[in-house]
Amino acid sequence: MSCRVLAVGSVLGSFREIFAKVKAMDEKHGKFDLLLCTGDFFLKEGEGEEALDELLAGSLDVPMHAYVMQGTYPLPQKVIKKAEETSGGYLCPNLYLLGKSSVTLTPQGIRIACIGGAYDRELYKSGKGLDHAVGHFTAQTVKSLVSHPSITRPALENPNSLAAAKAASTPLPLIDILLTNPWPLSIDMYSTGQPPEISSSIYLSDPLNEVVLKAKPRYHFASLPGKFWEREPFMWEAEENRVTRFISLGSFGEVTTGKKQRWFYAFSITTASSISQQPKLPNVTKNPFQAPSLNQAQKRPIDETSENFIWNDTGKPPKKSRTDSKEGKSKSCRKCGAADHTIRDCPEKETPPEGYVCRKCQEPGHYVKDCPVTGDTGGKKPKEGYVCRACGSDQHFIQDCPVANDPSRGGHHDDGGRKRKGPPREIRPDECWFCLSNPRLAKHLIVTIGTECYVTLPKGQLPYTGHKADKDWTPVPGGGHVLIVPIEHHPTLHTLPEDVRSPILDEIEKTTAALKECYKSFGAVPVVFEIARLSGMGGHAHVQVVPIPARLKDEVEAAFSKDPAVVWEQDPEAALRDAAESKRDYFRVALPDGRQMVHMISGFFNLQFGRFALANLMGAPDRVDWKACIGSDEAEEADTKAFQAAFTPFDPSSD
Repeated sequence: MSCRVLAVGSVLGSFREIFAKVKAMDEKHGKFDLLLCTGDFFLKEGEGEEALDELLAGSLDVPMHAYVMQGTYPLPQKVIKKAEETSGGYLCPNLYLLGKSSVTLTPQGIRIACIGGAYDRELYKSGKGLDHAVGHFTAQTVKSLVSHPSITRPALENPNSLAAAKAASTPLPLIDILLTNPWPLSIDMYSTGQPPEISSSIYLSDPLNEVVLKAKPRYHFASLPGKFWEREPFMWEAEENRVTRFISLGSFGEVTTGKKQRWFYAFSITTASSISQQPKLPNVTKNPFQAPSLNQAQKRPIDETSENFIWNDTGKPPKKSRTDSKEGKSKSCRKCGAADHTIRDCPEKETPPEGYVCRKCQEPGHYVKDCPVTGDTGGKKPKEGYVCRACGSDQHFIQDCPVANDPSRGGHHDDGGRKRKGPPREIRPDECWFCLSNPRLAKHLIVTIGTECYVTLPKGQLPYTGHKADKDWTPVPGGGHVLIVPIEHHPTLHTLPEDVRSPILDEIEKTTAALKECYKSFGAVPVVFEIARLSGMGGHAHVQVVPIPARLKDEVEAAFSKDPAVVWEQDPEAALRDAAESKRDYFRVALPDGRQMVHMISGFFNLQFGRFALANLMGAPDRVDWKACIGSDEAEEADTKAFQAAFTPFDPSSD
């Protein structure tokens, strides 16, 4: 059974407004089965009394089954009294209060765990903390939750009994959704995304590490510090590849002067009883709660670029950790004796003695090898013809590029956010995913090469091909899913230099038009999508073109609009102009009727979103992960030849 859930951030007493907004979202994107209100749903004691009385009297229309929790503030006495007088935390029709340390099974079969309250390191070990009138949670709050039978198996008096053996063989139900106020301390470990800046330790809680480790929730929502961030998923391999997704939500009711943080998150979740082993996702990271020590420094994350959909292999093997000895144990530092680093990383080693002056910049405080002036061009302008591979500008070297040096874009920083030694360097041919000079490029997938661009089938294309092909769903020979890639290296289409912009865009337009005519001859229409995402790693611009059966052409817009988390611009053309001027990242879709949809990317964005939307439109959810769709070289070559034969009569480069 699938359940559609809408989670929202702190409401802060704006009851009428949130229910009106949720009702509108339900009518447009619904129907939702469940509403989860994280953080502070209520104001402080004595504030917003009139609205609170109206809510508890049942005068407001709560549009769906909803749960609220305790955030940072102690709950108002009126709320506590109403919840104690009724069963199951009932506050008014459709609205229920979750216990401060509780596990709740919803009518839809979803198991929700909750720890309410703020984290105060000084108060954590004192007091009971289970009372909603207390603003913080304590060790007892955490102990009460992790000892729940949904999370920890109860101890039996006779561990050798038949009952004990039967209990041990029965899997724990585990938790579907976990709600907390602060973040667990280690949540950003191994993440390659850039979390929002957190200015106070009250937003991070070390005890919540234990909660996540034992509960293994499928979704985890937090409301502090009132900023949106979606972490990449991470996996619990011992639990049949169970996946956890963490989302921090912005506040709904907070008045802000800057850009309002995203305060909602919509998703579908299947009840645990109806799922089997979960498929591996392409963007998972290491599990931050199963590290050798959660207090150690961040380790190198999974390299997201180690596999690629047009490379001919899966990249080089990961480097062996420098702390690995022959016996598999970490060596201690020869300088200070610490076990958590080697002499190479010793902070004492990196501190020059008193009186040492760097001969490069004539400043004390660092060795010459760590001099910040190393690689500094002093703002020198490059010669004519030079293009920065990170952002496409011809006005600076890559050493001076703000994108290449921006850690939030995967720039010239290590995985812990520290600046790497030395200047950013130009990307080598064997490191670019799409450069024809890359010796690892799967050239047997190339369909045609034009003057400015080439057309290639991707690894693991979306349509079924070969013996799995069905003409009702895959009408184009060889599948027909292609990439149009500029031959010269440019990071995105909206950062193309003026002297090459028109020729490249014109050829992409002509090729797209030719593909449209080709698809039409087989009863299909094209859907074009593009992710324009500047990266310090120096990406290569391209667009994807996917044929779908013509009968589905009027359903494409709805397929891309199902996720309310992806907000589409009202004026796509204006948004694209703004993106070109400001170099903002975006996701663009060209619909079969010629209209465009544009989403401005801010923060984490699922790079498989376009494929996900089309796979579900075509009734092929098993085709979402391109890695799971890769065929043999022989099968890929057969697909390429089949599509080449179909496309050649329309190919503008063959004129």
